[in-house]
Amino acid sequence: MATYFEVEERMSLMLRIFGEGRDLDTLQMAARTVAVFLSALVFIRIAGRRSFGQRSPFDYVVAILLGATLSRIIVGASPAIPTATASLVIVLIHRALAWACVHSPKLERLVAGAEREVYKDGKFDDSQLSAALITKTDVYETARQELHCTGLEDVESAILERNGQVSLIRKPKTASSE
Repeated sequence: MATYFEVEERMSLMLRIFGEGRDLDTLQMAARTVAVFLSALVFIRIAGRRSFGQRSPFDYVVAILLGATLSRIIVGASPAIPTATASLVIVLIHRALAWACVHSPKLERLVAGAEREVYKDGKFDDSQLSAALITKTDVYETARQELHCTGLEDVESAILERNGQVSLIRKPKTASSE
């Protein structure tokens, strides 16, 4: 077991490496950056693969909060251990909500939203466009980007996905159009 003086020496070394408060030199801030970067990787692994892969509003909240919270450690604006603990709590809340969403479709719809069919069979659904806060121009833009065409003649439906992207479903090819 370490003696009091060994513990004091280790603490003194940690303070020299990582600094304390807002009076940090360049090397201390760099050391904090490395420590926070590695911690963030661990936190993201705890959060799970979906936290940054889906890019839903639910996932953006975690990314923004985690970035804002961890940055306070780097610049010395907040004490390191309580701030890292708060970051871990953010990640654990995300993980728990993601797990709960897997087991509850109602909660999933509340947290992640639902897709909206904004175009079908040659007609836009103005109420769905309005509810989704997108325009017909957004759908045409997706057609240009994804299908490399300017119109929707070959599109059966357009769906605004939960992550905010528009998916275009092509009309089935008929025997006469082949």
